[in-house]
Amino acid sequence: MIPVYAGKRLIFQKSDPRLRRRVKGFEPEQISVSLSTSYDSVWISWITGEFQIGDRIKPLDPKTVSSIVRYGRLRNSLSHEATGYSLVYNQLYPFEGLKNYTSGIIHHVRLTGLKPNTQYYYQCGDPSISAMSDITYFRTMPVSGPQSYPKRIAIVGDLGLTDNTSTTIGHLISNEPDLVLLVGDVTYANLYLTNGTGSDCYSCSFSQTPIHETYQPRWDYWGRFMQNLVSKTPIMVVEGNHEIEEQAGNKTFAAYSSRFAFPSEESGSSSSFYYSFNAGGIHFIMLGAYIAYNKSSDQFKWLERDLANFDRSITPWLVAAWHPPWYSSYIAHYREAECMRVEMEELLYSYGVDIVFNGHVHAYERSNRVYNYTLDPCGPVYITVGDGGNREKMAIKHADEPGKCPEPLTTPDTYMGGFCATNFSHGPAAGNFCWDRQPDYSAFRESSFGHGILETEFEPYGLCLAKLSLNCTVKNETWALWTWYRNQDSHNKIGDQIYIVRQLDRCPVHYTPQKLIASS
Repeated sequence: MIPVYAGKRLIFQKSDPRLRRRVKGFEPEQISVSLSTSYDSVWISWITGEFQIGDRIKPLDPKTVSSIVRYGRLRNSLSHEATGYSLVYNQLYPFEGLKNYTSGIIHHVRLTGLKPNTQYYYQCGDPSISAMSDITYFRTMPVSGPQSYPKRIAIVGDLGLTDNTSTTIGHLISNEPDLVLLVGDVTYANLYLTNGTGSDCYSCSFSQTPIHETYQPRWDYWGRFMQNLVSKTPIMVVEGNHEIEEQAGNKTFAAYSSRFAFPSEESGSSSSFYYSFNAGGIHFIMLGAYIAYNKSSDQFKWLERDLANFDRSITPWLVAAWHPPWYSSYIAHYREAECMRVEMEELLYSYGVDIVFNGHVHAYERSNRVYNYTLDPCGPVYITVGDGGNREKMAIKHADEPGKCPEPLTTPDTYMGGFCATNFSHGPAAGNFCWDRQPDYSAFRESSFGHGILETEFEPYGLCLAKLSLNCTVKNETWALWTWYRNQDSHNKIGDQIYIVRQLDRCPVHYTPQKLIASS
């Protein structure tokens, strides 16, 4: 029997001390660090001034507060200074009874010329009005190379602000990650009316509104709650469906695109929805599932260029991430992203993507290496970690259980294109829409909250014994260690663990862009 731990979904209220605004005037809050494309550059982001929500709002003027970061390698000598840019975004609902929102001033500053694997101290704000943050610190990524890696990378999805979120982040911090990947669904602000009332029932609470409203202050609460972690540990985010947040004028993703800094321009992307970056010997590709991804799209063309230009001799590991999974055996969102898989899977497979991280399904699942629903030693390992702490229900039922297979036409997502999930044409599920047992591609699945840690520098005990070495650390392009931690366990107890091994001699990378382009 599969263990299930959904836990009580206690939602953080705005009166919670962890969500309160603790600064005065235009002092910085919601401070965070994110990476640029390589070790020598990072982004520092923060917010000054108070948000407004109501019938009458007056946006702050970003020009009134400077965007300055002072930094250096010594705490008492912040000898470098960088300036950036600032903005304000609005979430507008010009309908009677719905409240509009305008953010505080959001600042983004890029630091350049940094040394690899080095701790830097910094403070941000506007010194001309005595509005500077406390001094804090971050550590840059190692230099990119086949034997150079961050020690621990935390992977988490579908966070929100619940007691489960708090446990997840507490356990995650105890694992001391060097980098955090958040694979979509950040705050769940769109599960609230603009008066702050929350609901799990879309049709009940939003049926009479002319547009699906959101309660934007949840973003500010989330930024305050996360600051202790992300002001010191870089966080890289990709959008989920709860970030769509439609507003007047058919505008979407305003909060997501404004609040985070993305290395889009640095990685040759024209969009905050897809970008890439290096963390030591790992090349990360972050993809957008809720914008065009077909072979004629800007995203697909960018992906082709990015894959063609990355150097596997420098960054041997290739890791991709986006929100909705292609390979999931849960009923929730079953084969929902099939159109994206049909368009992009061959390209990613041809370049030998090693691992794919997804969220969206509120459970944990790890696949065997798979390509086109067939076990393939050269396919990626797909890992779903949509179990960070969301305020919705935990996914429990599987599509392979008797009588649980969903009707095919109920599976597409309206934001992800048309219907592509036809019956299987080969393998054990041939002629059917669902498997009649746990699919071959599904290696491990469990309905529990948690987070994962990816390590490419670790000490595998068995290998060390084989080498008769007392100091045996794997730091190469062949081995990675994946560990999933469940919230109901102590922070150091393992829920799932596997060595992911790249077979370089068995899986050479072959790709001919002209062939794929011609077939589109």
